[in-house]
Amino acid sequence: MVFASVTFLFLFLPLTLGLFFLSPRALRLPVLLVMSLLFYAWSTPEHLTLMLISIVGNYFSGLLLVRKSSSGWRRAVLTANIAFNIGMLCYFKYFNFGAAVINDLLGSLGSDARFVAEVALPVGISFYTFQAMSYVIDLYRGEVHVQRSLTRLALYVSLFPQLIAGPIVRYKDIEEQLDGRRPALPTFVSGISRFIIGLGKKVILANGLGEVADKIFASNVDGLSVGGAWLGVLCYFFQIYFDFSGYSDMAIGLGRMFGFEFMENFNYPYISKSITEFWRRWHISLSTWFRDYLYIPLGGSRRNSGITYRNLFIVFALCGLWHGAAWNFVLWGLFHGLLLVIERVGLGALLEKIPSPLRSLYVWLTVLFGWVLFRAESLDVAGTFMARMLGAAPLAPIEISPAIFLNNELYLIIVMAFIGCTPWSSNFAARLLVRGSPAFSFVVQAAFLALVFGVVVLRLSAGVYNPFIYFRF
Repeated sequence: MVFASVTFLFLFLPLTLGLFFLSPRALRLPVLLVMSLLFYAWSTPEHLTLMLISIVGNYFSGLLLVRKSSSGWRRAVLTANIAFNIGMLCYFKYFNFGAAVINDLLGSLGSDARFVAEVALPVGISFYTFQAMSYVIDLYRGEVHVQRSLTRLALYVSLFPQLIAGPIVRYKDIEEQLDGRRPALPTFVSGISRFIIGLGKKVILANGLGEVADKIFASNVDGLSVGGAWLGVLCYFFQIYFDFSGYSDMAIGLGRMFGFEFMENFNYPYISKSITEFWRRWHISLSTWFRDYLYIPLGGSRRNSGITYRNLFIVFALCGLWHGAAWNFVLWGLFHGLLLVIERVGLGALLEKIPSPLRSLYVWLTVLFGWVLFRAESLDVAGTFMARMLGAAPLAPIEISPAIFLNNELYLIIVMAFIGCTPWSSNFAARLLVRGSPAFSFVVQAAFLALVFGVVVLRLSAGVYNPFIYFRF
């Protein structure tokens, strides 16, 4: 079950809200926990046990960590916990990838031996594993208090608004919110508004653009025209932003409905003027997780330049691998790590001296080519796709051109995407509403949200293209 579905919107969410608000305060968290577990088990009941093992393992790790104060004991518990979490993540997410690498190696050596790789990827395991690890690591650092209530820790890990698509919520950010309090009415209303905006991003923009992107990337890449290649990656450029940020908006909105405040996860990354700035704005919860739990412990930028550059490559290689078990994800991460190193070496200072539109163009072009690596099914396909974008691939009969996909609806969605990935639309709306009375502002906002929700419901009811791209992560 996903947020952008009729089942969630008209069955699961109303039922959960009703049970939560009708329950006495002492029962709200247990109710929310049960519904969160039901949400996860709805589509993948076979993986619920794995998440429960993760919850129990991290719960007892926290209790063991504070059992003794000796540094040796604490380091041993932390090491065992990290091994437990990373081991579980690596097995379920990377076993197939590792088996494929070994099979390729054996094949290159002339051996017929093969590893059979059939480990299914549990939905959301990357998100809830990182969350659970952050609790134990912060507890080791003395930044949070041990959670002795299994119910509360289980809810922190499994809370359905952010369970399968993020943002990665740190325990210290919601430690004091795990008390089952009823949210204030303005907070609840703002949560509804944020949820509908995210729903519109996902269903109207991301899905509309993703359908075109998927058809182009799934086509015979040798038959792509230059324009067809650029249209495909441009549609994916917008799809992945509005899908990721849309789910984050929905998670933040749902959190507010139940009294939780999650961190912002996207801050208009496509208006960045450098890749360094891009990573301060893109998937903020993930980039700050890697910064705080990997980059800084490795030494960050406190030592010499060589160590700093090494740390950046390590962090971004693992960031790419976190997104998916394939070489193209690793290269995508290394590509961004290389760009960050180049900016530190001198490109960043040069960018400060050139006009802002050229800096924006640099970011868009580098990010676009990076997304080809991220989206392509193989490195060969990515290389050919990029060659097609540059007009450098060998001549072949053209099978895919922009004319096949361009119509009035796609033109409208692309224009909306260009506007929506900047602060312009929200700034315009804010200025418009400020000029009116409170009643006028309320009516305009309510009418806009009703329109967006109505369009979403119509599209979902019609069974339009509605992928859940987080299955890859």
